[in-house]
Amino acid sequence: MLLYPIAFIIALVSLALWFFNQRNNLNTAFFSGLFYLAFGAWAVSFFLADASMDTKIPVAVRDMLMMAGIPIMMQNFSKNKGVFFGLLFLLVGVYYGFGWDIWAESFSENKEATIETQNDITTDKDTTFELLVEIKNDKQRSDLQAIKNKHKLSLETAFAMKSGSTTDLDDYVAINIPNQNLSSQQAIILDLQNSGLVDWVEENETIKIDDPLTDLRRLPAVNRKFGVNDPGLSKQWALQELNADKLYTYFRENKIKPTKKARIFILDTGVDAKHEDIAKRYKSVKNEYDKDVQGHGTHCAGIAAAITDNNKGIASLSPADGFTEITSVKVLSDFGGGTQRTIINGILEAADNGADVISMSLGGRSSDSKQRAYKQAVDYANKKGAIVVVAAGNSNANSKNYAPAGAPGVICVSAIDTTLSRANFSNYVQDVKMGIAAPGTLIYSTFPKNQYKAFNGTSMATPYVAGLIGLMKSLKPELTTKEAYKILKKSGKNTQAVEETGMFIQPEAAIRMLLEE
Repeated sequence: MLLYPIAFIIALVSLALWFFNQRNNLNTAFFSGLFYLAFGAWAVSFFLADASMDTKIPVAVRDMLMMAGIPIMMQNFSKNKGVFFGLLFLLVGVYYGFGWDIWAESFSENKEATIETQNDITTDKDTTFELLVEIKNDKQRSDLQAIKNKHKLSLETAFAMKSGSTTDLDDYVAINIPNQNLSSQQAIILDLQNSGLVDWVEENETIKIDDPLTDLRRLPAVNRKFGVNDPGLSKQWALQELNADKLYTYFRENKIKPTKKARIFILDTGVDAKHEDIAKRYKSVKNEYDKDVQGHGTHCAGIAAAITDNNKGIASLSPADGFTEITSVKVLSDFGGGTQRTIINGILEAADNGADVISMSLGGRSSDSKQRAYKQAVDYANKKGAIVVVAAGNSNANSKNYAPAGAPGVICVSAIDTTLSRANFSNYVQDVKMGIAAPGTLIYSTFPKNQYKAFNGTSMATPYVAGLIGLMKSLKPELTTKEAYKILKKSGKNTQAVEETGMFIQPEAAIRMLLEE
């Protein structure tokens, strides 16, 4: 309801100007009339809002306090016209820059989001929705009204995508269960399943990152010469085991040129778009994705495609400009948490923005053996030309029981340590269809504010694979997931526990096989 936030700010500003003119013995008729008109519009929008009185009363108290307090406070500056109008412009600027969403969402308790607004879903809001429900094609959301009323549920469109006709994800709704009814969640699921109105019900499972910072003093020495000048190479043991020097030499000697610039989307906590080793290779889709408070997304971005041979920071598998670029979709909060819904919306958004590779260093234990919504999202991304790469997980368990690691259609990445053994924390991948291995311990990479740090985790292994596939897609844009995995597996080498880890990627051999087959 746009009327509400607009009416509020007009009422606030006109009241302040009314007081200002009154204090300075000027004509107040215009501003007093404007205030009464705006206040009337505010009152109408308030009473028409689709929310309970429990929600409305605190909103009314907040707004009344601000309408009373701010104009009275500003009266203290009414004799100094410059200061007064400076504060007034600052107030309006802060409101539209930071407060607009707060006021616009004041009555969001029962608001059903439309497709056009779903890309603005935030992780914190999304965690209030416990269920994801696929409504039958011949049914409508309104058909769920009886169940909605019985359990006091609220519903909104679950997923946003540009090509809704190509997927059943446009039939999904997200369901919020009020706190007092959370104990009835299983009964609600049964009611939905037995209603004949839905095809599928699953929990909106939580997703997180849990990769620990490591001690830089433990980083193994790197003695190989790579032929590039990035100072951080001395701390990148992974590139030594990946034979990155052979990759760089192969590109240089064969004068290999890209067919296109492949876009690698990092779905994570955001990416520091201004980082010295990322900025020139970064492509933004939304400003809010271009910062990273937590640091995890920036670390993954550097592994995938940091600028090589720029005399700064680290190197990546991308040997020169023009082959790959990094793009971010923020799907996790600044604390590293999110939900299945935010991840799936991130996949859809990346696919709709031209992703060639989608890299997801995140996950959580899943109670859903079919992972139906994830599969549909991956299928959607594949149809748009993207390959989806995900972390196996860090629980020393079977990755098939984790999401999105166990989702059909993804390439699932386990972590290898410096001895080429499965890292002791890494989930194993023998029960997923496309499991592969990459370095995942003591991984030195970019960190916000031009810093560099080392982490352990399958989160770190994943962008090595995503970066390599991005390089492959830059040379052969039509490459599919199955084709890419077949090459990675065939060109890879054994680990100490290859049944558990999958083959260990070998970039130069993979590129050679891609171009020479």
